[in-house]
Amino acid sequence: MFDTLQDRLAATFKSLRGKGRLTDADIDATAREIRIALLEADVNLSVVKEFVNAVKVRARNAELSQALNPSQQIVKIVNEELVEILGGETRTVRFAKQPPTVIMLAGLQGAGKTTLAGKLATWLKREGHSPLLVAADLQRPNAVNQLQVVGQRAGVHVYAPEPGNGAGDPVQVARDSIEEARRKLYDVVVVDTAGRLGIDAEMMQQAADIRAAVQPDEVLFVVDAMIGQDAVNTANAFQEGVGFDGVVLTKLDGDARGGAALSIRKVTGKPIMFASSGEKLEDFDVFHPDRMASRILGMGDILTLIEQAERTFDAEESAKAAAKLATSKGGKEFGLQDFLDQMKAVRRMGPLSKVFGMLPGMGDIKSQIENIDEKEIDRIEAIILSMTPAERADVAILNGSRRSRIAKGSGVTVTEVNSLVNRFVEARKMMASMAGGMGGMPGMPGMGGAPKAGKQQPKKVKKKGNKVSGNPARRSVTAGPEDQAATADGSAFGAMPDEVDMGKAMQDFQLSPELQRMFDQQRKG
Repeated sequence: MFDTLQDRLAATFKSLRGKGRLTDADIDATAREIRIALLEADVNLSVVKEFVNAVKVRARNAELSQALNPSQQIVKIVNEELVEILGGETRTVRFAKQPPTVIMLAGLQGAGKTTLAGKLATWLKREGHSPLLVAADLQRPNAVNQLQVVGQRAGVHVYAPEPGNGAGDPVQVARDSIEEARRKLYDVVVVDTAGRLGIDAEMMQQAADIRAAVQPDEVLFVVDAMIGQDAVNTANAFQEGVGFDGVVLTKLDGDARGGAALSIRKVTGKPIMFASSGEKLEDFDVFHPDRMASRILGMGDILTLIEQAERTFDAEESAKAAAKLATSKGGKEFGLQDFLDQMKAVRRMGPLSKVFGMLPGMGDIKSQIENIDEKEIDRIEAIILSMTPAERADVAILNGSRRSRIAKGSGVTVTEVNSLVNRFVEARKMMASMAGGMGGMPGMPGMGGAPKAGKQQPKKVKKKGNKVSGNPARRSVTAGPEDQAATADGSAFGAMPDEVDMGKAMQDFQLSPELQRMFDQQRKG
């Protein structure tokens, strides 16, 4: 949603690189570009003026930090001002001292209130609460049935005594739901009310009557982030007619310009509490102004990524996989089944483009991230699942006939099977070297130590007379066992590993004729 704004701001900051100091002309030009970027993102005009003026004042009055160049200083100021217009601090649900906590959802038709009710219930369950969904939208056709389906997917109970489709009293349903929650010990009640088309006086009054009947602890105004500045106008009208405590933004994964997210908090004075960015019930979380500002400026969102990983990955399984990489030689105990399990966990976090987009610095390769082919992951999974458990555990046993069978079973070519195995082996080596400390570099913490010299067994070489060669390589080979052992023990790099046949390696090493003559002349001189 913020791609256009992100690209324009990135280009603006890039033009400041290399400048030793900012002149008033530089600040004015930068402010002008920021103003254009915000207006193109459909941000409210009054918000744009206030934002740009704040940036200009701070840029002129700021004592530039010695640790930051002018470009970085402007980014810092813009980031702080973005956090401010987005709300400053994170705000979540205020739970009642005496349960149940009542949350009322309201907004325009098509904003996604019913689906969001299921997402909110899923989040509440994850936080350890027991929510009850209430079908108080009795106007829209099949709204009650939709909420029941969503509730079933979320695994929560739905209170729906009336069939809806224009029949029933929504105010009475909302009032009775409180007693139902007390009787069955639900600690949170989420009331889904009817949407309205624009500023509908009758529906606005119905929302006000429901609020008076249930006395909600939180009234959340659900806003479609794709409708731009009109969301601000609707929010103002609803604030005057009914009132609300917080805003929930839906459809943040859309391709609109995102002006509503940057305008609604500043204009209404009410915090953005939650954001929905997908179709799944899990695509919903608390809105963090600082994290959203970081995303807009292309600095990623590591904290959200970590939180998603903690919810998705099995800590015990991940620890076992890490142990296999760290303890086994070259990570050979880490097999394709372990790799497949980790890959599935990553995919449960969402589309790979979304996951990679949360990493810092990914704005420069945005087009490559957006073009990630998820079907390629499906092909990798098909190849691995076509292997036997033994083959997944040890790819070394994959001979030609096995690879041919795997290719036929997964519907790919043998070349693709070979490519997967080769890439996996190389990646495993790299991960094992990082987990084990770069393969045992002596003298470095966590990197193992050098082999003991006492275990070195010098290779016996048959001597041919007492002639000493002018070639230092051959001279070391023809030396006696005592001399050779001393040479090995006194190596500048410590004793060599047992499996390396240094005698043969030195025999294979030949000097050029010119260097050979030079050594012979020095020996005779």
